[in-house]
Amino acid sequence: MVDGAAIVDAVDAPGYFISFEGGDGVGKSTQLRLLRDWLAEVTGRDVVLTREPGGTELGAVLRRAILHGDDMDPRTEALLYAADRAHHVASLIRPALERGAVVLTDRYLDSSLAYQAVGRGLGDDSVEVVNRWAVQDLMPDATVLLDLDPVVAARRRTSTPDRLERAGDEFHRRTREAFLSRAAAEPDRWIVIDADGDVDDLQAQIRVALAARLDLAPLVEEAAWLDAEEVTSE
Repeated sequence: MVDGAAIVDAVDAPGYFISFEGGDGVGKSTQLRLLRDWLAEVTGRDVVLTREPGGTELGAVLRRAILHGDDMDPRTEALLYAADRAHHVASLIRPALERGAVVLTDRYLDSSLAYQAVGRGLGDDSVEVVNRWAVQDLMPDATVLLDLDPVVAARRRTSTPDRLERAGDEFHRRTREAFLSRAAAEPDRWIVIDADGDVDDLQAQIRVALAARLDLAPLVEEAAWLDAEEVTSE
């Protein structure tokens, strides 16, 4: 693990946008919290942790409707996710990036391609067009996929299943395959991590991969050097 003091003035620097994808129960929330603390330390930037749906007040309302409300047809579901995403980007994500923050989101556009386009059978083209329009083509600098067998992931969940979690093993098998297919098609953006492992080991893998992908290696090395200097002087 790398620790270190904040070492860069990011007032005028562009922000970083990182999304996490994967099935429910793979450990995204835990890994995102650990990554948030580390990135704040080694970059000196404001780190915004958010999620979809539910990252804004409107998003919280839409989240309850989509995940815990009455059943709805797949097109309605897809459009509600797109509406949440449009508002999320316009009101939270894009302003944060413009001020030089790091934005970490638990799910983004790729979830709609996996769950609604493939899982619900709506087709990639229409769902991607709607969502690309909703976010004005804003895509993450890096996307971390925590990959895990859906059956194993389901055993990890402790809360009452929501509408998507109740969709069945075959549905979740299709969504997993969709995530892996998208990752294979865009290797420069995606980082695939086997989520069947120790929490700290997974976090270490994520940090190393992101440091290389986002050119953070010099910051990480300097942070480690500062720590070593501090220990030596004690």
